[in-house]
Parts: sequence; C-alpha cells; structure tokens
Amino acid sequence: MDQISDMLIRIKNAQAVKKESADISHSKLKMEIAKIMQINGFIGNFSKKGKKNKKIINVSLLYNKEGQGRIHGLRRVSKLSRRIYRPATALRPIRQGAGLAVISTSKGLMTDKEARRKKIGGEVFFEIW
Repeated sequence: MDQISDMLIRIKNAQAVKKESADISHSKLKMEIAKIMQINGFIGNFSKKGKKNKKIINVSLLYNKEGQGRIHGLRRVSKLSRRIYRPATALRPIRQGAGLAVISTSKGLMTDKEARRKKIGGEVFFEIW
C-alpha cells in the first residue's frame, strides 16, 4: 500500500467533509511532508501522538472565509509501480506558481522552488495546489 497516497487522500477527504483535523499513521517521511505543507500554508499545525507502534500524526486543516479548504487539488506523480525522477532543468512551476511539487532529493525533501534554486533534481512525490 502506498503510504504517501494514503496520507494525501486522508487529508483531502477530511477537508471535503469540513473536519477540523485528520489522523494519519506516523512515519518520519510523513512528518517531513506535513512540515512542508504547513510551511507553504496548505495545512495548519500538526502533532505526533501515541506511543511505540501506535503513533499517529494529527493534522489540523485550514479553510478560507467562505469555508473552502486551502487544498484545491493534488496529484500523485511518482507511484509504487512507476517512479518519476526529474532533473532540476525539467522542474516547472505548478499551476503558474500557485502550487508546488514535493521532491525527494539527495539533500532531503523540498519543494520544486527550492530544488530549482539549488539546482538539484530528484523523485517527484506529488503536486499540490
């Protein structure tokens, strides 16, 4: 099972039914993804709860004044069956700069903007806008 897709769909579905938060199983990779999403304003605060192998990440969701969620759409690019790697020269802005792509590089997880600035490529996990 694809853990990153599961995380993204849980957040998207919780936002679709106007929940205040979503619970996701814990991993270091998911914590890094949540940190990137929080820094870029797609989710609110997140926290790790639980002990040993019962850990979860509680993600608070953000909405605008009209009650619409901050996440308008997302697309999983690299999947378990097909990995997509792109060099820095092939990274383009997502939705004319309104969105971002999360990329796994040799320097860790980062957005497409950071990867272009540092001139490094990697595996494109997903795009969000």
